[in-house]
Amino acid sequence: MGKPVVHVVGAGLAGLAAAVRLAGGPRNIVLHEAARQAGGRCRSYYDPALGLMIDNGNHLLLSGNCDARAFLAAIGAEDQLAGPAQADFAFFDLATRKRWRLRPNDGPLPWWIFSGSRRVPDTRPRDYLHLLRLLVPGKDAPISTLMRCDGLLYERLWRPFFLAALNTEPGEGSSQLAAAVVRETLAKGGRACRPLVARHGLSAAFIDPALAYLVQRGAKIHFEHRLRAIAFAEGRATALDFGAEVLPLGAADTLILAVPPAAAESLVPGLQTPKTTSAIVNAHFNIVPPPDFPPLMGIVNGTIEWLFAFPDKFSVTISGADRLLDVAREDLAERIWAEVAKVTQIEKSLPPWQIIKEKRATFAATVAENARRPGTGTVYANLLLAGDWTATGLPGTIEGAVRSGHRAAAMIVASQ
Repeated sequence: MGKPVVHVVGAGLAGLAAAVRLAGGPRNIVLHEAARQAGGRCRSYYDPALGLMIDNGNHLLLSGNCDARAFLAAIGAEDQLAGPAQADFAFFDLATRKRWRLRPNDGPLPWWIFSGSRRVPDTRPRDYLHLLRLLVPGKDAPISTLMRCDGLLYERLWRPFFLAALNTEPGEGSSQLAAAVVRETLAKGGRACRPLVARHGLSAAFIDPALAYLVQRGAKIHFEHRLRAIAFAEGRATALDFGAEVLPLGAADTLILAVPPAAAESLVPGLQTPKTTSAIVNAHFNIVPPPDFPPLMGIVNGTIEWLFAFPDKFSVTISGADRLLDVAREDLAERIWAEVAKVTQIEKSLPPWQIIKEKRATFAATVAENARRPGTGTVYANLLLAGDWTATGLPGTIEGAVRSGHRAAAMIVASQ
């Protein structure tokens, strides 16, 4: 009698995290991916227009993202993340041309708000107390009902912070999701909110080492293997239809479905998933940053929000970017570069560029959509769900995706 099989459908971060956690254990792992490569929205590729390797989306992690860092440690890739030894965020205001650094102290007692050189300029310590109401446990509500969504501190700190985390205009965002991010990072002090970036690309950090890890432990990986349908009987998933072949599921076999929410809903009868999505726009410019430019800078009062300086390029991230989806790519590149040039003081016309518009980057992190997120388990005994759109308690982030995979794997281990 052979070992039970865990079929993981979807080789994005959620599926990879589940597979890595289970690989080498008492079950055979089979990973199925519809695309030609793993990674989903977290991968790197060579762009001929730029002549460079770029990420399909820029991602910032924080040192408090424990599941993501545990995943990297497991696959031997934690050294792929680079960042300052202490929490340090550079900011630039395009309207006033003011620069500053936000530097929370290491411990959870936030004495940094009493230091003019560490907090947002022109703010007072008592301004930061508005955040406390958000952290009081209670019914989920729009952030704007619990804290001020205007003023200098909001414009220069809370809006950039929550917009990046939620990918939704903060005032409309879920208070529970926002509070969860704060509790796991900023509320724990600077040790939990150091900015970390995959300096050699997302694939080098998250994807390639994970695939190598799985292969070394005997997992089977199938690319261009799209799941067409799932057969169900007597409260279980009984077969996987990939079109050219149908794989039966044995009595002890398990299925982890780690695909986008719309795909999951089409495969699983009665499954409810988030409907509304939010876009992210990323821009990449083939130009070497000045040697003294910080690796990450937050931008306020502009189109761009986060500016990443890599050794061979500048990259830009714009969250909640639905308003930009219909803007011509050439016009958008010109607009973004004009702001980058102003921030960096580079006097140069538009360099080679690439614009990536991710229309359905994440679910919209509103109260209504948060309530639609399903849990890991389903009504089918051997079917589990994974993905940043499931009910992880976090918004649609790398940390949420990895955590969802870890939860699915934990449920399988607990059933042994």
